[in-house]
Amino acid sequence: MTTVPFLDLARRVAAHRDDLAQAIARVLDRGLLVLGAEVERFESLWADYCGAAHCVGVGSGTDAIALALAGLGIGPGDEVVAPANTCIPTIVGIELSGAAPVLADVDAQTFTLDPSAFERCIGERTKAVVLVHLYGQCAHVERVRAIASAHGVKVLEDAAQAHGSEFAGRRAGSLADAAAFSFYPTKNLGALGDAGAVVTDDAEVAEYVRAARMFGERVRNDSVRRGRNSRLDELQAAVLLVFLEHLDEATERRRAVADAYGEALRTIDLTLPLEAERRRHVYHLYVVRTRLRDDLRRALAEDGIETLIHYPRPVHQHAAYVHLARPGELDVSEALSREVLSLPLYPELADAEIAAVTGAVRRAAEVAVA
Repeated sequence: MTTVPFLDLARRVAAHRDDLAQAIARVLDRGLLVLGAEVERFESLWADYCGAAHCVGVGSGTDAIALALAGLGIGPGDEVVAPANTCIPTIVGIELSGAAPVLADVDAQTFTLDPSAFERCIGERTKAVVLVHLYGQCAHVERVRAIASAHGVKVLEDAAQAHGSEFAGRRAGSLADAAAFSFYPTKNLGALGDAGAVVTDDAEVAEYVRAARMFGERVRNDSVRRGRNSRLDELQAAVLLVFLEHLDEATERRRAVADAYGEALRTIDLTLPLEAERRRHVYHLYVVRTRLRDDLRRALAEDGIETLIHYPRPVHQHAAYVHLARPGELDVSEALSREVLSLPLYPELADAEIAAVTGAVRRAAEVAVA
C-alpha cells in the first residue's frame, strides 16, 4: 500500500538544499541578521512580482493583517468584516489592529466572501473588509470593491493562500488598498519559519508599516508612533529569495496535479474545486466537498492517504469566538465545515502518489454508492 502524506516539506527543502545552504551562509558571513540586504532585495522582488509599488516584510501573516489595517487607519471602535469560513489568524489580525471583527457568509461555489452577505454586514462602524483569497483562488474582487467603495470601506486582501493567483490578469497583492501575505512554511511561497509581508501601492501605508514593525521608529531611537516588534529577518528573507526563483514552476506543477485530480475524479459524486471566471487558481489546497466527508476521510486513511479539513469549524464555532455568531446568516460556512476535505497537493507529489490518491477516492466512492 502506498502511503501518501498530506504535505512533506522535507521534499521541498531537499530539492533546493544546496541553494538554501548558500543563501544561509551568505547571511551568516555578512553578520547582519535583521532588516538588511536580503530583506530589501526580497521586498523589491516580491512587490514587482505582485505588481505593486511597495512591500514591507514583517514577522508573520497575522502581523501583516494587523499592521496593514492600522496603516489604513483602522483601529479601536471600528468594525472589520471578514468571512466566517477562514483560518483563525485572519480574525486574530483584525483584533490585533484594535478593531472588532464581524463575520459574513461565503459563496457556495467559490467558498469565498459572498458580496451580498458582506453588504448586509455594513454599519456605521464598518471601516474595512478583509477579502480572503481562499485555497489558492482570488475572491469576488470587483463586486466586493464596488460595494466597499460605495460605503467608504477599505479593502484588505488576505493573500496568505494566494501567492501568484490572479483576478482579471492581475496578481493577488495588487487588487485592493493593501494585501497581507503569510510565508509560513506550508504556503505556496514559504520560509523555514514564520514570516509575512504587507504589499500596497499606497506609500503612506507602506511608510506606516515600516515604522510600526520596529517600535514605531522612523530611524533608530526615534519612535514617531506606537509600534511593535515584527521584523522579517535576514535568514528567512534569504530562504524566500531561493524559493521565489522557483515559484512559477511550482505553481505550474500544482495546477498539473489539480488537472490530474479533476480528470480522474470528474465522473464520481464529488464536488471538485471550481476555477471561477477570470481567475487563475494556484491550488494552495485541493478541497473537495461531499456530504459523506467523514466516511470518505476514514476510507482514505485506511488506504494510506492522509487528508486534512480546511476548516473543521467556522470562526464563530470556536470557543473564543462564539460571540461573533449570527444565527441564520452563516449557513454556508457551517455547511462547508461539515462537508469539505483537503486532498494532498504539493509540487513534489509524485505521479504514482497522484494515482494512489485518485484510486483511493474512486474506490471509496464506489463503496459509498454500493
